[in-house]
Amino acid sequence: MVKRHKQDDLLATLLETVSKAKLVDLLVRVASTRPAVRHECLDYLNRHTALSPSRKKQSEGEKLLALWAELAPDLDELDAYGGGDYDADIHVSSLLQEIAQALSRKKVDADYRQKLLDNVLPYIESGNAGLDDDLYDLAYAACYTDNDWRALAEAFETMGGDWKLDHARRIYRRLGDRGKYLELRQRKLATGSDYYDLADFHWKAGERKKAMEIAEEGLRQGKGRMDELRQFVSKRLKSAGNRERYLALQFDQAIDHLTCDKYKAIRKLCTVAEWKRYEAKILARLENAWDTEQLRIRMHRKEYEEAVAVLTRSRYPLYAWDSAYELQTAKRLEGRYPEAILKYYLSGLGNLKTNAPRKEYTRKAQVMKKVHHVLVEVLSDASRWRDFALKVKKDNIKRPAFQEEFTKAIPGWQALK
Repeated sequence: MVKRHKQDDLLATLLETVSKAKLVDLLVRVASTRPAVRHECLDYLNRHTALSPSRKKQSEGEKLLALWAELAPDLDELDAYGGGDYDADIHVSSLLQEIAQALSRKKVDADYRQKLLDNVLPYIESGNAGLDDDLYDLAYAACYTDNDWRALAEAFETMGGDWKLDHARRIYRRLGDRGKYLELRQRKLATGSDYYDLADFHWKAGERKKAMEIAEEGLRQGKGRMDELRQFVSKRLKSAGNRERYLALQFDQAIDHLTCDKYKAIRKLCTVAEWKRYEAKILARLENAWDTEQLRIRMHRKEYEEAVAVLTRSRYPLYAWDSAYELQTAKRLEGRYPEAILKYYLSGLGNLKTNAPRKEYTRKAQVMKKVHHVLVEVLSDASRWRDFALKVKKDNIKRPAFQEEFTKAIPGWQALK
């Protein structure tokens, strides 16, 4: 499409014939019902006119209210239906982030910030739009003074509910309001993270005995999310020279959702003698770890037979890149355990006698390429490959998309007869 020059544009010609008052009337009427137009006008005038500092702040506030008006209909729909389609979600999220970023520059008057807070708080209370992070970020960005923060904390407290009260409590702690913080903290002491938060508060207040009493209670009573609390106590035990208790806590930390990284970390902490005590205890709990972490630990320990057993009892990752750890490990073990790895690859083919989308044929072709590699290049059994591959080809001879994808991926597929 050829861009019109200004002199060829009828609209530009007509605008040049009317008075300033008429132009103002036209823009105000158009912008009053179209938030995106109002926002664009304000943004343009901000950049192209010399405004006083107070007018500039006012214009910035008006621009943010126009952005809110633009997103509000979609946000209403997301809130009413508990979320919506991807495009609406992204559109509203991006506009909320744009408002929050503008507010964070600290150049918006209090009246406009209050209007934005009045707009956003009902959606935070509802919690149904699926955009909690963006909504909270906007509310936080609208707070410039301690009074703003206190009013927001009180609003959260009035709403009730664990999550809102958590936000209120964090704000009161930030404000140094000991009484309100402790009041809300005592309402919820359930997880290790809750106890850690309270212990950390007392420790930073110089109340170290109280902090340790709460931390020890948390170790006994806390249910889940214990990492920060264990590390808090461990750090003090290490400083006090209580190595036995320190290592016991590190062991608890390691076996709580055991990973290879945690395994390595506690191994590094222990002396040879200490490791003899803890190694067997950790391995006794290895089966509770996720298969991938079991595999990582077995490979780290060079226990390849145990590693291949973990691998072959696991499901082949149907939608993973070759960079997935399981597939990297399978490749490493091909030479040691070719038959076991072959069986693992074959499990990734699934049903080879059924119709499927082309992308599924593409995936299966890549798995079949691994089967070809093991049979031909590792086991040097070309005849076994040919017998298997020829049967698969014949079973799918009436599926042209299948044949095209296998031809692209597998050496010699087209020549199989």
